Formats: sequence, structure tokens, C-alpha cells
Amino acid sequence: MPRGFLSKAACLALAASVGACASNRFEGPRERPRPQAALEPATPALPSGRVTSEPLAPPPGAAAAPSEPLPSVAAAPAIVEPPPPPAPPPVVATGRSSVVGSWNATDAAGSCKVSLSSAPSLDLYKASAAGCGNKDLAKVSAWDFRDGEVYLYQPGGTVAARLRQAGGSLDGALSKSGAPLSLAR
Repeated sequence: MPRGFLSKAACLALAASVGACASNRFEGPRERPRPQAALEPATPALPSGRVTSEPLAPPPGAAAAPSEPLPSVAAAPAIVEPPPPPAPPPVVATGRSSVVGSWNATDAAGSCKVSLSSAPSLDLYKASAAGCGNKDLAKVSAWDFRDGEVYLYQPGGTVAARLRQAGGSLDGALSKSGAPLSLAR
């Protein structure tokens, strides 16, 4: 037989078998009829008669059921809900923006006013002090917030004090003397 004839015959046979398979796909699956005896009822039969209830057995590891019968639902006392949990403590803002503003500074020399501005001054922010008895605190001219601490600076970059937020105040110490310093609103 010629070579082309065999190929054409094989192609025609292959095309016929693919066509037969593909026709089912477009028409959808065909259901096979089921014998009538194999059909199940549409809804299952429901039990008839009286419905009763009993208390459940305790879970494993729990105490046994109480010796007294459980009171009926009608005789049950009103359920008292436990009080709500206490409110969480107020959130205190932290960060640079939370310390901007006027503060009352208190140290061993007395108290005075310290203002921390949001206006930039080179790499720091502007600050001022008024009425401070401590000469190092009186010279404060800049401040910064780094690693959770407020640094108060004198002209020339000398650190006058370091403070940490403690609730609504700032607590720390003067750098030269180590004396405690507190700023409160």
C-alpha cells in the first residue's frame, strides 16, 4: 500500500473517534435510567411519638451530675451577667509629636517653664526655657526625640538633660549634675 494511503486512513479513523467522544461533551452527560426499585423516597420518614429530654452526662473529667434535680426553665432564677471587665488604662501618646508644647520643669533649684517647639532648627527642634534657677536648664535652646528619650540641648550641642516619658510627664536627669528633672503639663 502506498504510504500516504495508510496515513489518510489512520487520520480518518482518529478523527471519527475524536468526533464521537467530543459529541457527548457538547450535548452533556446522558443519564442512564435507573430501575424503579432502586429509587429512594424523596424525604426520610420522621419519627412519630412523644419527644422527651434528659440532662446530658458531664464531660470527661468533670464532677458528676448534681444530686438534686435540675429546676425547670420556668422556675430558673434570672441569669445575672458578670460585670464588664475594667476599662483599659488610657492610651498615652508617645513620640516626638506628643511632647511638643509647654512644660513645667521641676528640679532641685525649683520650677520653671520649658517650651518644646515643632519648628526645625538644623537637625533638631527649637526649645526655650524661662525662669529657670538652674543655669544649665536656663540655656536650653533645642531638643530632639531619639530612641524613646527627649534630649534637651544647649547652644553648641551640649546635652543639658535626658528624659523618658512616664505617663503624662517626662522624667529624667540633668546631664552635668545628675540631679533629677521632671517635666509636667
